Order: sequence, then C-alpha cells, then structure tokens
Amino acid sequence: MHIRIINPNTTASMTAAIHQAAQHKQASAGTTVSASQPDAGPVSIESHFDEVVSAVGVAEEVLKGEREGGIDAYVVACFGDPGLLAARELTRAPVIGIAEAAFHLATLVSTRFSIVTTLGRTGIIAEHLLQQYGFSHHCRRIRAAEIPVLDLEHHPDAAFTRIVEECCRARDEDGIGAIVLGCGGMANLTQQISREVGLPVVEGVTAALKLAESLVSLGLYTSKHGDLAYPRPKAFTGKFSELSDLELPHRS
Repeated sequence: MHIRIINPNTTASMTAAIHQAAQHKQASAGTTVSASQPDAGPVSIESHFDEVVSAVGVAEEVLKGEREGGIDAYVVACFGDPGLLAARELTRAPVIGIAEAAFHLATLVSTRFSIVTTLGRTGIIAEHLLQQYGFSHHCRRIRAAEIPVLDLEHHPDAAFTRIVEECCRARDEDGIGAIVLGCGGMANLTQQISREVGLPVVEGVTAALKLAESLVSLGLYTSKHGDLAYPRPKAFTGKFSELSDLELPHRS
C-alpha cells in the first residue's frame, strides 16, 4: 500500500516533519508513506486567501501522483482541508483531509472535544469545517494558542508551551474528553501533549493516514457517480492552459 501525504504549503522542513510523524505511526509495516508539496504557493496557510492558492497546488500534486501511478490514497495535510473535494474529483483513490479525519476519530474516543489551533482567525475556518462536516455539536470550543504556523518550526519550545497551556485550559474549562490539534505542523507533538494534559489528543495527519489505510484495505474508493465524477475536459486559459482537455490515467 502506498499513501501520498500532500503538504499544501511550500515549507520543505514542515513537509519532512509531517512525513516523519506519519511514518513513525503508520498502522502497517507494509505501508509506504511518501510526502510532497506544491512547487509554488504560500509558505504557511493562515487565511482563506492562502487556502485558495494552496488548493491549486493540492490538485496539481494529485495529478502528479496519478501520472506516477501506484498511489493507493492521498492525505491533504492542512487543517483547513484545502482543495479536498477538487482532489477527490481527480482520482478514484481515497483522499482524506486531516480536519475531517481528526473530527471523526475524536468522536470515537469521547463525546465532546475542543480544538486547539494556531491563530484565532484559523479557528473561524475550523468552525466552518465543523458545520460543513456535521461535528459542531461535538466540539465545545475552538482555542487558539495565537502563534504563527511557522513558529512551530522557528520557535518550537515557546510554541509547545503555548499549545500545552491552551490544551490544559480546554481540559479544565470545557468539559471535554479529548483534544483535536488544529494544525498539520503539530503532527509530531501528539504524544508529548497527551502526556502533559492527560487526555486523548488527536492530530489529523496520523488520523487521516490510518483512515486512508482502512479504506484501501476495505476496497473502498472515491465514488465517480455524482459530483465527485472526473471533471469534464475543457479549455483553460492563461497560466492554467496546461490543464486544457485534462487526461487522467484512470478516467476510464
């Protein structure tokens, strides 16, 4: 089984950290985990605008994977799940967003959870996703450590302290049973935070990896009936002209 993790931002060190976290916790010794990132786009994703730009990169990375062949599932490793449905249109392989995966798994180990994310403005994006996915009634609160995403790389000790502080407040004040970490860049902090807080801590990269493995093992694939059918070939102009009359290897 081969699972491709796509980091939608262009920070190579974060891609490497996400890849390492996924490999360390992969469910099966027979699973190959690879990682990629777009050639162009934002260095971190902290706004709606960043997400729109990065969504194009996610689609391009799925197209690259389909042309390579042999990839059984994809993980979109940003908590905003940018370009998730577009990515699903481009392949029969399962495509899992880390926010959706984390929400699902958190509800299997607790009846209520809180999200601890990086910036307050990205918490609003998480709130929209909770509503979209139908998990609003499970989430008690969205908390922000108020740290830029790249502080996880540039100032890891200070960032870790702020995240743990918010997780402890969530534990003590929110009446919850689990915490969801709201950033792909937190993928390598799960066990440390869980030890500090004493609650189950769910982060989306490894949650999505495990769900992707399960779907592949069950022989389940992205439906091509309805809105997730392959996009109709058509002309694109300007810098997207190379997408004209798009040929997908598995369209048939």
